[in-house]
Amino acid sequence: MTTITPTREAPPIVPGPEPGRRRGTGSWWIYLLLIVGLLIMVLPFAWMLLGSFKTTAELRQVPPTWLPQAPTLANFADLFDRLNFLRYFFNSAVVAGGVTAGNLLFGSMLGYALAKLQFRGKRILFLLVLGTLMVPGIVTFMPLFVLVANMGIVNTHLGLILPFLAGAFGVFLMRQFIMGIPDELLDAARVDGAGEYYIFFRIILPLSTAPLATLGILTFLGSWNSFLWPLVVATTEDMYTLPVAIALFATGQQTSNLGLQLAGSVVVVLPVLIVFVVLQRYFTQGIAMTGIKG
Repeated sequence: MTTITPTREAPPIVPGPEPGRRRGTGSWWIYLLLIVGLLIMVLPFAWMLLGSFKTTAELRQVPPTWLPQAPTLANFADLFDRLNFLRYFFNSAVVAGGVTAGNLLFGSMLGYALAKLQFRGKRILFLLVLGTLMVPGIVTFMPLFVLVANMGIVNTHLGLILPFLAGAFGVFLMRQFIMGIPDELLDAARVDGAGEYYIFFRIILPLSTAPLATLGILTFLGSWNSFLWPLVVATTEDMYTLPVAIALFATGQQTSNLGLQLAGSVVVVLPVLIVFVVLQRYFTQGIAMTGIKG
């Protein structure tokens, strides 16, 4: 006689929360923090831009208003006509453009030499470059000014540009990227009779678009916003750059003209935003590609 054992029924499957829904409901606070951070970053720029189209009376109005009640371009007209702001803009463009071009050229040259060329003292030179990154800029301020004064180039565009034509950060950034370029590619060019200058300008630079864009953005931003060095080296008003001119407006005869100050701030910020928007794709690529190389 056989016994029949009853079969056990499988326990019912209780559907759990979907993975995507779990991540979405659990990370809402991250999106909230990002939105708050975005507002903190954007609201001052929005207030500056909208305020540049307001009159001083409207800017002093209590409670303040976001949108201009009677938009006007008088602040920008006074900025370029009555206050010779176009000259300050030209000075900033020359200085920032010269410093950026110098860093792109000399930084990539030295970065290529430290990455791919073999010469005596290479390691010591690289350590010196890294060491200068640790030195605050204010420490070298007075020696640089004495050097520029002895050269007789105070109150000139050359005096504003020359001390910053090459920076340690640019050298380090370009070296890190160029180290990732295969040596076989350069050796093949040398076998074909190419010299080092040909290799640098025809092979290295075309392959270094992303780090060059990154270095260009950072250098242009730092030079365009530089205040202390132009304030000291530029001894006459016709050599002032935009940050110096804005500071003078805030402390001089234009102290009460808030609309004029905001319009000047917009002019200072706008070129930097344009450069970043145009090169932002290369900027992110450059940071990512140079960060993974040892």
